[in-house]
Amino acid sequence: MSFIGFVSFIGTIIIFLLSKKVYRKMNWIILSPLLICPLIIIALLLITHTSYEDYNSGATWLSKLLGPATVAFAVPIYKNYALLKEHAKAIGASLITGCTVAIISSFLFALWIGLSNEMINSLVPRSITTPIAMDISEIIGGEPTMTAVFVIVTGLTGSIIGPLIIRYIRIRTSAAKGLLLGMGAHGCGTSKAFEIGELEGTYSSLAMIVAALISIVLSDTFFPLLQHYLIG
Repeated sequence: MSFIGFVSFIGTIIIFLLSKKVYRKMNWIILSPLLICPLIIIALLLITHTSYEDYNSGATWLSKLLGPATVAFAVPIYKNYALLKEHAKAIGASLITGCTVAIISSFLFALWIGLSNEMINSLVPRSITTPIAMDISEIIGGEPTMTAVFVIVTGLTGSIIGPLIIRYIRIRTSAAKGLLLGMGAHGCGTSKAFEIGELEGTYSSLAMIVAALISIVLSDTFFPLLQHYLIG
């Protein structure tokens, strides 16, 4: 790792921790570390004229932690296994519906605004966690880097809109809150769900993981059929 890469690695962690501290104190969604941290880093790169390649030589190690972080969500799922098993049918039905709607809506929106096939394939996996979304994107002919951007935008938007939906339509149950945030905003939503409560976070973790598995299957079966009949 180069010196610039090392500074990037340590600097990113420090910026994230500081922004997280501010967020906890102010509790404003627009100050979310997932939004503020990238903006600060982009500003610093522009000011210091540091290329993305130099920055990523160190920061890439943080990206590699996405996989283990996703697996770690299995812990609260295991702790609440009995409760999750009790509602397995409802959870399964809602997540299959959510994944199908996510793929169809992404595909139709991409067609409507006239995106290229590569961009369409990059947008479709946007509703699942980043490492799996990038893999799916590569398999179906998308650009994984763009997919990561779409996933982040989806997650940030969902983590902002999700709590508002919960509040204004008066969703009461922990399961509904967690599944909404996990399906709609994956990792960002799960982080927000754990702020609401452990049970909400558990359901959100389950939604994120199961939705990723369902999306893998749908991307290899349902999505090619959708492309065939709507694009030809």
